[in-house]
Amino acid sequence: MSAETIDPTSGTTNDGDKVDAEQLDADQVRVDVVRVFTDEPGGFGNERGLIWSSPLTHGREQQIAEVLGFSETVFVEPVDVAQAGTAATASIRIFTPANELPFAGHPSVGCAWWLADGGTPVEALEEKAGRVAVSSDGELTWITGEAAWAPEFEWIELDTPSDVEALDDAQFTAGNHYAWAWYNEDAGRLRSRMFAPAMGVHEDEATGAAAVRITALLGRDLEITQGRGSLISTRIGEGDSIHVGGRTVFDRSIALELPPL
Repeated sequence: MSAETIDPTSGTTNDGDKVDAEQLDADQVRVDVVRVFTDEPGGFGNERGLIWSSPLTHGREQQIAEVLGFSETVFVEPVDVAQAGTAATASIRIFTPANELPFAGHPSVGCAWWLADGGTPVEALEEKAGRVAVSSDGELTWITGEAAWAPEFEWIELDTPSDVEALDDAQFTAGNHYAWAWYNEDAGRLRSRMFAPAMGVHEDEATGAAAVRITALLGRDLEITQGRGSLISTRIGEGDSIHVGGRTVFDRSIALELPPL
């Protein structure tokens, strides 16, 4: 692997409010916010904060994630650039407002898309759980994980999608809960919601790790509508691997004043 690295400081090429490096004060970092697992027109999706790791962020990751309040915030090390016979990779760390995760699906999908959109596409992400392969297929970005990497969930199978939508989120005060029902079982289409107080997330709009888990549980490819209308696709891979894909759009960037150490 080459020692050459790229750490871009300009915004993405998509429309939206961007913060350039020259606009930042010495105690600020830029947070790019993307929405992952949107529908086809680019609506819905789960917001995700993405930050280039630097001496300013080291040791502050959990504090920053708590201040931002996204279900996950991703810290990205400078990209190892591909040379002949090698693949470009990026090492990332993922934090909820409550703790660090070894793997998470929609932060991985969103990060892979963000890197490609910024001109540094990668073929893999190095996460605490292991090496996460990355690919793209038209508008969809795909990552490959394993169910064993994902958190445990309490599965709540309900009779109809309306039953899922009618759930009162206030009833979930601890643990990780995934409620679901078939839209069309023959077609592998289901409706879901996920509640994760244990992760500091009351209700998650779109959850890739849970999609990995339920795909392994049901043993089939799935098309999942989660939250208000986010769309997640999954495919069974070789061995224990599960592929998770979806659309990502740039939303905005934030100049974040760093919390004290």
